Amino acid sequence: MHDIRISGGEVVSVFTGETFAADVLLTGSVISGVVPPGTGGEAAEQIDATGQLIVPGFLDAHMHVESSFLTPAAFAWLTLPRGTTTVLADPHEIVNVAGRTAMRWMIDAGRSTPQTQLWGVPSCVPALAGFEYSGAHLDADDVDELLRWDGVRALAEVMDYRAVVSGDPRMHSIIEVAREQGAILDGHCPGLTGEELSRYMATGIDSDHTKNTPAVVVEKARLGMTVMLQEKCLEPEVVQALLDLPQLPPLCLVTDDLAADHIVAAGHLDHIARTAVAAGLPALDALRALTWTPAQRLRLPDRGVVAPGKRADLVLLDGPLADFAVGSVIAGGRLVASGGRATYAEPHPGDHPFAGSVHVAGLPEDEYRWRVDLPDGRHRFRALKVNPVDTYTEPTEVELDVADGIVAWEGRTALCWVRNRHGRDHTSCVPVTGMDLSDGAVTTTYAHDSHNLVTLGTTVRSMRAAAEAVLADDGGVAVAREGAVTARLPLGVGGVMSTAAAHDVAEASRWVRDELGAWGWRHRNPFMSVSTLTLAVSPTMKITDLGLVDVIARDWTAQVLDCCH
Repeated sequence: MHDIRISGGEVVSVFTGETFAADVLLTGSVISGVVPPGTGGEAAEQIDATGQLIVPGFLDAHMHVESSFLTPAAFAWLTLPRGTTTVLADPHEIVNVAGRTAMRWMIDAGRSTPQTQLWGVPSCVPALAGFEYSGAHLDADDVDELLRWDGVRALAEVMDYRAVVSGDPRMHSIIEVAREQGAILDGHCPGLTGEELSRYMATGIDSDHTKNTPAVVVEKARLGMTVMLQEKCLEPEVVQALLDLPQLPPLCLVTDDLAADHIVAAGHLDHIARTAVAAGLPALDALRALTWTPAQRLRLPDRGVVAPGKRADLVLLDGPLADFAVGSVIAGGRLVASGGRATYAEPHPGDHPFAGSVHVAGLPEDEYRWRVDLPDGRHRFRALKVNPVDTYTEPTEVELDVADGIVAWEGRTALCWVRNRHGRDHTSCVPVTGMDLSDGAVTTTYAHDSHNLVTLGTTVRSMRAAAEAVLADDGGVAVAREGAVTARLPLGVGGVMSTAAAHDVAEASRWVRDELGAWGWRHRNPFMSVSTLTLAVSPTMKITDLGLVDVIARDWTAQVLDCCH
């Protein structure tokens, strides 16, 4: 006697590309048969899949739970109805805040969910050692131990690719202990090419999920890198370059960073699949990139295909494959979602040890007063230029007046102000250009990867209002306009996640997103755009609590260029 018979549907084979009528039988957590309709014996329960396609559950080979602003259990509850049954999560956000304690808490929290949550050990804590201060530090010995924990499968994205290429001993020692343990080695190397790419891959790192030109994507695929395509990578020219190859290389569709409101409004991996199809990727290839290929990448031979003996992680799709319209979801032989909603009660987040992690007692009266040791007059200052599409930043310059050692920036430019929140008295600032902003500000403790207190604004009054709101919330994101707070997203779990109900978090994050747009910060992914201004391993210039960093040269960038009276 089988436990469940799924009848009336058609199975999609990710091996042959065929769609064929079959009943799928489940016993416990395993597929016990894929048989001609009506055959194979009795089952205790029937699921009618008439008019539906039966496909494997979706696997996300690279993502960060914290980017949803949800705890692991809440994340599973929100994404299982979208078909995501397995994830490999890199918890480098919360681990940069609270180290090994955070890693253990995330693993334990993920175990309580029907979703398979596997983990990578963050490779860069802090993201750029020596150029910023985070709340934790992991060395090779730490990584060696954490890789042995249950549920850990990989060395998570090696973001400091310049250190790898230059032969930095610390980074190479971390990679070596992971390689000795036979761990998956995930990469992060935007634009890396030629001899430097070979040097990077020679360490054993063999994937990349960052945005690259079509030529660089092809080069990485040609050398055997697993190409992971997130939403911002799925440009038609990239997809076409891959399709033009004699053989389509193995691809993984990944989410990387999606906020809760985006998941509610657009979807999770199902949304990425639709984006890929819209960019020109055939629907069957998109399905393989959600299922079989990531299963092989994650060394999970028990899933990624609808076949006897495999884990019963299944998605029932409504309509044509290209729509990736998720109807029902089965995880481990259990119906966990139907009609876009989880079939089990929303989990309570439980206790966490990360309250009071924002160690900023209050804002000084002169916060956001930019002091310099310069004579009175007009001076040229280095600025950071953003764009509305991705997280790439580049240096530019602005001319500002100085009087009595104070820079008159209000009314002339936006200013990004970084204050260390991990018990150190460090602040730095830089003008920001590229957006047409009114009187307003945003403050966030969700700020890759050290998650310091970052405020970006055009007036002191709005910056102070936003920052005080975030401090009152024990971390989070707040937007102020004309000196008054208009949206806030409290993130009391280390300043990066919320214990609120998933849909409440989604509503708050949507509110913040809308207010950022109304202020003038109009970006494809505004949370990532703001939060990565401090990601000192992401090209080409970033700001940390210690100053401006030339990401490529791995050196400090001069803020004052010269005088131009």
